[in-house]
Amino acid sequence: MDGVTSAVRGLTSAQVAEAKTNDVPRRSSRSLSAIIRANVLTLFNLVIGVLWVLILIFGEWQDSLFGLVIVANMLIGIVQELRAKRTLDKLAVVNEAPVIVRRDGEERQVPPRQVVLGDLILLGPGDRLLVDGEVVESDGLEVDESLLTGEADPVHKQPGDQVLSGSFAVAGTGSFVATKVGTDAYAVKLAEEASKFHLAHSELRAGVANFIKYITWLVIPIGALLIYSQLSNAVDLGTAITGAVAGIVTMIPEGLVLITSIAFAVGVVRLGRRKCLVQELPAIEGLARVDVLCLDKTGTLTAGGMDLDQVLPVTLDGSAADAALAALANLDGRPNATAQAIQVRHPAARDGWTARATVPFSSARKWSGADFGERGSWVLGAPDVLLRGGAAYDRAAELATSGTRVLALCRTDSLAATESGEAVVEPVALVTFKQRIRPDAHETLRYFAEQGVTVKVISGDNPVAVAAIATGLDIPGGDRAIDARTLPHDDPAKLGELLDTHTVFGRVTPRQKREFVAALQARGHTVAMTGDGVNDVLALKDADLGIAMGAGSPATKAVAQVVLLDDKFATLPHVVAEGRRVLANIERVANLFLTKTFYAIVLSLVVGVAGVMFPFAPRHSTLVNALTIGVPAFFLALAPTLERSKPGFVPRVLRFAVPAGVLCAVAVLVSFWAAHSGTSTLLQDQTSAVITLFLTTWWVLALIAKPLTWWRAGMVGAMAVVFAIGLTLPFVRDFFALEPGDIGNDLTAVGISILAALMISVAVKVAGTLRP
Repeated sequence: MDGVTSAVRGLTSAQVAEAKTNDVPRRSSRSLSAIIRANVLTLFNLVIGVLWVLILIFGEWQDSLFGLVIVANMLIGIVQELRAKRTLDKLAVVNEAPVIVRRDGEERQVPPRQVVLGDLILLGPGDRLLVDGEVVESDGLEVDESLLTGEADPVHKQPGDQVLSGSFAVAGTGSFVATKVGTDAYAVKLAEEASKFHLAHSELRAGVANFIKYITWLVIPIGALLIYSQLSNAVDLGTAITGAVAGIVTMIPEGLVLITSIAFAVGVVRLGRRKCLVQELPAIEGLARVDVLCLDKTGTLTAGGMDLDQVLPVTLDGSAADAALAALANLDGRPNATAQAIQVRHPAARDGWTARATVPFSSARKWSGADFGERGSWVLGAPDVLLRGGAAYDRAAELATSGTRVLALCRTDSLAATESGEAVVEPVALVTFKQRIRPDAHETLRYFAEQGVTVKVISGDNPVAVAAIATGLDIPGGDRAIDARTLPHDDPAKLGELLDTHTVFGRVTPRQKREFVAALQARGHTVAMTGDGVNDVLALKDADLGIAMGAGSPATKAVAQVVLLDDKFATLPHVVAEGRRVLANIERVANLFLTKTFYAIVLSLVVGVAGVMFPFAPRHSTLVNALTIGVPAFFLALAPTLERSKPGFVPRVLRFAVPAGVLCAVAVLVSFWAAHSGTSTLLQDQTSAVITLFLTTWWVLALIAKPLTWWRAGMVGAMAVVFAIGLTLPFVRDFFALEPGDIGNDLTAVGISILAALMISVAVKVAGTLRP
């Protein structure tokens, strides 16, 4: 007996000080060492490092500038990711729901990391189990273990039963003693990667990784061929090494990974300023692809909480309604929003109303109840679930048409029979609640309509009430609400068709929310799901993008990829806009870098097979790449845009980069060979090739920067001005080994560049990749 009493009182302060803590890595962040490794220890950095050393040994130091660019890239990448890490860590702390424990016989809230082995942890609806344990107290406690086992039905827990981390309470209250914490807990052992920073599937990152993989395999044989040809034909070893390095370095899209990381990191920081926690970086990509947004009415369209409005008797024996209502509302030590609204008017149960047995509320059954002995058994819940027609049913339906939330207060002959649907239920009163529409809901919904994102309102409430609110917010099709109980359960295709043609759904169960998400995904939609209640957890987990409200249940926030910490629905447009900005801009930048890669591959192949000199030196490519790719890429990667991303990132980039790169290479070779056939010096011939290379890649930049807003036009123009100034300043010409003295060669280079620019425009337009 003493052991039980001790367990119920919890640990003492002295025991807590000596116990093992629940120390687990945060899901949203990774360590400093991991960030440094990711930015420094890359294959491309190794290749470029070796080439840098070769130039320093055999060539001139001016040709080693590309090495300094790589160092700068690494530093910028590390700094930006550290900024994102700090933002994520700060927001993650805010997002962590405190755990209620009992220590020294008193209840207190502690951060999840301060839970210790042996702690007595209290549970209520929506609480996420962070550690494993053994149940000590249970008052109708039901735990959903579907995220661990796949079994959708909640499990009733009794004292002595085991509970596992990763599950969550859906009904009732109780407590358990922590038996495994930290990395010993079941969920952490089962899927450690799900509890810390990780990159879920991302078409963008997968596409970039594929580019890098294939380019790496191309660089090895083409680089070997280029080195052999340059050694065979060059006058001296230094010139051969310099020519080979120029081709290999240009083939490597060294800045593409950096710019991708920076764009993601800056997106995280920008969203963080709006109190939006991104728990998985690829969630930013998901934001850009979303075309269907599923909203739960409660907590999303309506503000959190509600107000008790009227208690309308429907029988002559309505005098006991207030007393029964007060008793039901004060049963649970962790009241839900409905009970809290009733408690404002009825803060305590009246004398003589002591419950002998209770059935806690759950989203699946949609009612709660208690047996009060001689005062009878009472239930409070959805009228269309408890009632079988009649005057009270009709009156409730009439009230719901105005958007009012209506519950039925009823007597029942048996709680167990009510749960099985076989009880005799007598309506006593209808209870109405006022719901507060979020002031920003109308404007936010209008934004999504303008952006081509279809909104679906999915609620557990009465379809008529949900339709009234949807209609008031001008949601298209809001007046044609569907009762989810009438939807097919065994025909996903039919369900998907109904979801496509209707907007508002009421009386949706948690299991149906998952079915809705799956049906929409099967029809090719990218689905975002918002929610705040425990009934939303499974659907959030299955959606392409789960968005939780900051005031939502801990379990909901744990599975969502994005959490709106300030609970503002109006933040969602900014979230979507940020995702679109990141993805569209990375695609632009990928076009730039891969155009460079493909023209370098063509140049290296032709030069290697023909056994001729490479048309420019590494310092030349450093200058041109900085002005047409490096500097513009930073601006383009961070620019605002409203374009919604579409699947097919890799094919679109290839359709642009391959023809543009090939034509740039052909133009450079023609220009170099035309100059080389005359009496000009090698330096003048290379200068003609550099002029052609700059003008053709500058034109590629102009195409990619479209639409040319004032700042984009200014950026493109500034790059041309800087290059022109560089050609006129003696010290710049000397540093970059440029000699634009042969007018004939230079004019030929300009003419070839104009012709190549026209051909590039036609080629990319035919390929269908030119941005409108």
